[in-house]
Order: sequence, then structure tokens, then C-alpha cells
Amino acid sequence: MKCVKDTKEGIVVAGRNGQGDMLAQLSYPYGVIVDHLGQIYVADCGNHRVMRWSKGTKQGTIVVGENGRGQQSNQFNDPRGLSFDREGNLYVVDSYNNRIQKFEIDLNLNYLF
Repeated sequence: MKCVKDTKEGIVVAGRNGQGDMLAQLSYPYGVIVDHLGQIYVADCGNHRVMRWSKGTKQGTIVVGENGRGQQSNQFNDPRGLSFDREGNLYVVDSYNNRIQKFEIDLNLNYLF
């Protein structure tokens, strides 16, 4: 939810269609961060992925973790926290794999290692 100053209601900006694994759904969202372009990144803990919503979109895009739960470099086991560094690299707290992974994000909806 996004709350605008001096309003009494929030605006749904990500998810909105109940719990699930479709591109317009989240399952136990745990962490959120916004990049310099206003895109919203969500640690979708229950689906073991990181999603991105651009302003005004109705569904998200899987940024990383599209291969389900696991221990490989392109998988997560309950991602929970997100952060960007000054170069725009995305760091993901991969909770049950006991690691933090770094991803070089391409703002054109792709990622690089």
C-alpha cells in the first residue's frame, strides 16, 4: 500500500488479487524497496522470488528467483530483505539458505549476475 500525505486511504501498488503465484499476486510479501525510477521491488517470500512493479502496472515481473525454492544461485528459500547499493546492484537476504545474494539489475526488466 502507498499512503499519500494528507489522505485517509492507501493505494494498492503491488499484488491485489489474493494470495498466489500469478504475476498479479504475492504470497507472504516480506520486504519492499523502491528504486530511483519509482519501481517497487518486493521480496515475495512464499513464492521464493523477487517481483518488480512499475508505476501504473497491474501485474509484476519476476526479477530473480523464477526457478522456485532451492539453493542454486538463481533460487531462494524465503527471501526477506532487499537493498540497493550506489551502483544499483540489488542485494537479497535469502533467509533459509543463510546467505545474501547480489544481482546486477538491468532496469529494462532483466537481470545479470
